Amino acid sequence: MASLKELKGRINSVKSTQKITKAKQMVAAAKLRKAQAAAEAARPYASRLAAVMGSLASKVTVSESSPKLLAGTGKDQVHLLVVANSDKGLCGAFNSNIVKSALAKARELEGQGKTVLFYLVGRKGRAVIRRQYAKAVIAMFDTTEVREPGYEEAERIAAELVALCDEGKFDVAHLFYSRFQSALAQVPTDVQIIPVPAPKAAEGCAAVDYEPEEEAILAALLPRYLRTRIFGALLENQASEQGASMTAMDNATRNAGELINKLTIQYNRSRQAAITTELIEIIAGAEAL
Repeated sequence: MASLKELKGRINSVKSTQKITKAKQMVAAAKLRKAQAAAEAARPYASRLAAVMGSLASKVTVSESSPKLLAGTGKDQVHLLVVANSDKGLCGAFNSNIVKSALAKARELEGQGKTVLFYLVGRKGRAVIRRQYAKAVIAMFDTTEVREPGYEEAERIAAELVALCDEGKFDVAHLFYSRFQSALAQVPTDVQIIPVPAPKAAEGCAAVDYEPEEEAILAALLPRYLRTRIFGALLENQASEQGASMTAMDNATRNAGELINKLTIQYNRSRQAAITTELIEIIAGAEAL
């Protein structure tokens, strides 16, 4: 049985941990409001851009002369999985859920006889993927020195993916991230980004004549669409990370409080038992005299 000194030390240690988790929870709650607002503000633009893309793509016949981001390589053998994680922990299952979704997709593709490659964004999740697919990781994007990944990082990631596509390193690229729903719910999401899947044009839209030709507009719009999808994923990840962190730290604070109560009861009982033993020894000694 632990001594009174050991129990008191454990209580103080848990109290210190509780202060840290409470502070982390408050910081995550403050960051969540900003990250959620940014993610929600980006959704209408991405939705409208997808509608324009759908309208343009519906008027274009995909051929070998079409932009590579739309036509692809014409094959479906090599799949690149772009896994977007964060660089920080203490956010529950946020990173592990994204990695699990990517690994499940990798196993599914391998079951179909496809070749799987990985492009990793962020530090968390690298170890698990590299342990299982060490030779399949062809590139990693470092965000450790970036406070909050934004549009500049999305541009750089998109440029690297386009360069890999032009080099023929892969045929199809999938993006994995966590879509923010609430502080309690973040949904691992998988979207195909290369070749860009032609979105469906919105029903009931008026006919639009484009100037210049649709092919020329698509050639300029496709890279922007790719950057927008990656930027949106980074924003969704930021909001999801802060929501998961706030929830995880709230649970940790509650658990620390429960542990403190249990240790305090154990400490009081041990102290009471020690006092009782001392009293018995004093009374027994007095009676002996």
